[in-house]
Amino acid sequence: MSLARLMDGAALARRILEETGERAAVLTERTGTAPCLATVLVGEDPASVTYVRMKQNRCRTAGIASRHVALPAATTTGELVGTIEELSADPGVHGILLQHPVGDHIDERAAFEAIAPGKDVDGVTFASFATMSFGLPGFVSCTPGGIMRLLDAYGVDPEGKRAVVVGRSAILGKPVGMLLLARDATVTYCHSRTQDLSAAVREADIVVAAVGRPRIVRGQDIKPGAVVIDAGYNPGNVGDVDFDSAVERASLITPVPGGVGPMTIATLLEQTVEAAARQLGAAGV
Repeated sequence: MSLARLMDGAALARRILEETGERAAVLTERTGTAPCLATVLVGEDPASVTYVRMKQNRCRTAGIASRHVALPAATTTGELVGTIEELSADPGVHGILLQHPVGDHIDERAAFEAIAPGKDVDGVTFASFATMSFGLPGFVSCTPGGIMRLLDAYGVDPEGKRAVVVGRSAILGKPVGMLLLARDATVTYCHSRTQDLSAAVREADIVVAAVGRPRIVRGQDIKPGAVVIDAGYNPGNVGDVDFDSAVERASLITPVPGGVGPMTIATLLEQTVEAAARQLGAAGV
């Protein structure tokens, strides 16, 4: 019995970050300005604090300046929107990341929409979703964008293939489906309330699991030879796919961790440098 080949997102992310660092260095030399990513964190959720710190460390490695804005948990929607609007208007900031979740008392969508589209390097605004959907220039949602880069790196052409996306979040499930559709895949969206999820998965040449439920996709339902992208992350380093059984049927599969996660940060920083290049009038760098 042959096992699926692992899609090494960590290795690919390292290559992207190296290239991003080289471009950031050239951009800084030519313009006298280093690309700058502003991160906004509301409250002190341990996972979010760790994630922001990781992004700041990656920024340093890639020669990207980082500005961190820490707000108290009691911050109101209006206060958060005001902070983001100030960053959007600041020419020294080229990309803005609002770390989510932000707390149930805050209108997260209103906060996202305060990000200027040209600085939406996390791809979370209505404008970014529209450009993704219509294939226009803009910034993609980072995890979906990273997934597409992984597929390309491993020679997976979505054209004509049946793709099942398990999940419908605004920054992962929905946009990755649109990116697959733009590449001529036939896309089916499923979610936590889908009846007979197994039947849908069994038809898929490409499975993207992004619903946030541990092992919701069972290996026995994977079509032999299918490509499995596990974008879920649950406590205990458990994905949304039952890896041990899926690896026996898939041709390619992402591990958790080390698959999709590293690609998300790499895409974020790559888009930050691109945003800086556009804003500094050096898009060709």
